[in-house]
Amino acid sequence: MRDLTESNLKTLAGSRSFERGRGYLDAVSGVEVGDGWISASVHGTERYEVELSLDGPGGLSGECDCPFGLEGNFCKHLVALGLTVLARPEGLPRQRKAAQDRAQDLDGWLSAQSKDELLALLREQIGEDRQLRRRLEVRAASARGDLAAVRARIRELLDIGPFAQYGYVEYADARAYADQAEQAVSAIGALTGSGRAAEAIPLVREAMKLLAQAVESVDDSDGWLGQAGTGLADAHLDACRAASPDPGELAHWLVGHALGESGDDLTDIDPLDYEDVLGTEGMAALRKLAVEAWQANRRGWAEKYLMERLAKAGDDVDAVIAVHAADLAPNGHTHLVIARELDTARRRDEALGWAERGVRETRDLAAVDAALVDYLCDRYAQADRFADAVALRRDHFGARRTLLTYQQLRTAARAADRWPAERESALALLRADAEHRQQGRYGGPVLVDALLDDKDVDAAWHAATEGGAHDRQWLTLADQARATRPADTLAVYVRLAEPLTKETGNAVYEELVSLLLSIRDCHRRLGTPEEFTGYVTALRTAQKRKRNLMRLMDEHGL
Repeated sequence: MRDLTESNLKTLAGSRSFERGRGYLDAVSGVEVGDGWISASVHGTERYEVELSLDGPGGLSGECDCPFGLEGNFCKHLVALGLTVLARPEGLPRQRKAAQDRAQDLDGWLSAQSKDELLALLREQIGEDRQLRRRLEVRAASARGDLAAVRARIRELLDIGPFAQYGYVEYADARAYADQAEQAVSAIGALTGSGRAAEAIPLVREAMKLLAQAVESVDDSDGWLGQAGTGLADAHLDACRAASPDPGELAHWLVGHALGESGDDLTDIDPLDYEDVLGTEGMAALRKLAVEAWQANRRGWAEKYLMERLAKAGDDVDAVIAVHAADLAPNGHTHLVIARELDTARRRDEALGWAERGVRETRDLAAVDAALVDYLCDRYAQADRFADAVALRRDHFGARRTLLTYQQLRTAARAADRWPAERESALALLRADAEHRQQGRYGGPVLVDALLDDKDVDAAWHAATEGGAHDRQWLTLADQARATRPADTLAVYVRLAEPLTKETGNAVYEELVSLLLSIRDCHRRLGTPEEFTGYVTALRTAQKRKRNLMRLMDEHGL
């Protein structure tokens, strides 16, 4: 009980969920206090069931069946319940004591009943609780050793028929079907717990296939069936650990599952989790099968991933590299992956070689993975190979002429004390692009952006005048050149303002008023304030029905 504090709620939920939880205090209903737990319903997008555990081994914890809570998070609904309970602290000890008393009374009463009386009570509950009846039926079949009955019951539990309309389980019924699937998981776990783990193994594999087939016909938006799949994966591992199946057969099944051959891809199983079950013999078989599968399909995603997992687990860097090298991406990305693996293994010279090879083997440097270029330039800088970094940045800029590659070239060239010469060459390329653009062969003018980024406003203005510029660039140019070119920038502002007068919306009005303030400043610098007064008066007359615009202009003295 002492762990239930606002501070702990905030720590568990995080500041954002904690603050959002404050807004749900009025949505909490049906608070029930037990011995060590508190439950309630919280009405959000839907009604969610929440429960706080007060005395767990890790202190305060909670569960909620909202999507965020199902991912294991301490959600806003749990915060709301906790804050609701904290707002009534005087009643909690009394309610908890009452719950303890009720539990003791119930246990005492049950202990005093005869076998026949308990059986009658249980039969009554079985008649009222269908899920309890199903669980007990499977346990009874398991205890009798009637595997056919257990299998039939599990198939029945995973059958979507009772929930489906026209062959599909809608969202509203998905939770109920998932609850039934969880009963199948429990039944298999009970079979393992009763000493019949060997029989549980084929049953859980069959259940995995049935669930994978079912999920295609269920609206599982909240991921309930994914949880059931996780439960089946855990049940399979538990059964294998208890039964110690044939290592070769298990290895074959695990590889088939990893490659998607078993038709049960809803359950995520990591073969390395079975290392203790497989032993030396089984792991050898697993690796052999994985290698054979990869050799047969070197570009298969599942085959590559399995090989990479096994190689990394065995600290076999060369095997990891071989897997990646068998299917090199044409843009150099795979070379970068290999280089980073070698860096991790402290084989830095080999890493550099692979990265350089990636650039060499990229046919079109415009399509190269930019992260590979960054990696190489960082390595060159670390080795004081500044000339090599400049050469790579120059080539990359030449192939992909953007503001970013221009900035990267500038940084590298300055580090090598070579920027003036490199700048002239780079700007020459961009001027050529601007000429081509005028002939309809190129896109936007990077030249203007580059010159603006260099703070060369006069050159940027000339480039925009000669080769054209986007409105965004003209606005930036006008803002930077207003002090020295008030007449030129005035024309730009007026041109940009004109189309905005034909539009509506607060965002448009704010943009227009910003331009009007710039226009006023230009007239002030030119000594023609009366012209601005006439311009604004005409504008107000034409735009008078736009009340928000008029209000905004008033606020800025326009």
